[in-house]
Amino acid sequence: MPKKNSNYNVPDDPDESKPEASAQVTPPAEKAPQEAKTERRFPPNHIYVGKKPIMSYAMSALIQLTQSEKIIIKARGMAISRAVDVAEIVTKRLGNNAFAVKDIKIDTELVGSGEESRNVSTIEIVVGKK
Repeated sequence: MPKKNSNYNVPDDPDESKPEASAQVTPPAEKAPQEAKTERRFPPNHIYVGKKPIMSYAMSALIQLTQSEKIIIKARGMAISRAVDVAEIVTKRLGNNAFAVKDIKIDTELVGSGEESRNVSTIEIVVGKK
């Protein structure tokens, strides 16, 4: 029988399986590169609206508003209408009249490079406590 390598959890014989081998905990040194990938590059009070259901963004906004003074709801392109919906749901339905839209900024970003560049509309809606 060949010698087993301790770095692998694959048994030589398929009938030979050890339940404790699959329950090994990876050392923290191996998880460090993965944690660096999930690092945020934006402030915690910014919410970027995309393709998820509107209520998930609304609930996230409501949770952020309980922890901070204001939030910024950002979207671009086809998601702009969803961002407006999120702001309306937070201020009118879920907020019990405790929150209001403080500021709205619209802009255009240049996306792509060379001949593939195009303009994409963006919006930033600032929602804060009254």
